[in-house]
Amino acid sequence: MRVLGIMGSPRLGGNTDLLLDAALKGAVDQAAEVEKVVVDQMNISPCREHYGCLDDGQCVIRDDMDALYPRLTEADCVMVASPIFFYGVTAQLKALIDRCQALWARKHVLKQAWPGGGRTGAFLGVGATMGDKLFDGSIATVRYFFRTIGVEYSEELLVRGVDRKGDILQHPSALREAFEMGARMARRNAGRGIS
Repeated sequence: MRVLGIMGSPRLGGNTDLLLDAALKGAVDQAAEVEKVVVDQMNISPCREHYGCLDDGQCVIRDDMDALYPRLTEADCVMVASPIFFYGVTAQLKALIDRCQALWARKHVLKQAWPGGGRTGAFLGVGATMGDKLFDGSIATVRYFFRTIGVEYSEELLVRGVDRKGDILQHPSALREAFEMGARMARRNAGRGIS
């Protein structure tokens, strides 16, 4: 069983990173094979609307997305983690999501075969403020991203009031909840892929 963790924060060792690491440790605890992708360390250009993907399902831009597309379609579980920037995911993560237009074209325009059902996903969001709608924009974006790559939006862990690097350590329940979520996601997908 393969779990792909997508870390959308530019701050290594920060709150989002620690939360995702806890979730991935929970998956490892259930014998899952995990991979963590740090988007800020990748060369991912934003979508430039060339629309070449509508012809053959391939993006015309050559960068690190080439290696990421198969990982997105082959993972049994995808976990996306992002801090909230202006009520949305980070620009780095949004560029990755926008470039999945090529996968959308494969599925909906070209009607290509798609990975089997049962793949699940989770969103881990960290925000500094306490606003009621703090996570709404990010949740909508991640839901549509998951739908595009054929993953069911199954769980979310949303942590408010966390800003300075390391603040998440003052919320031990959040790290425990992330670990437990990772373990649940791995158990839920245990019948898929390798274990």
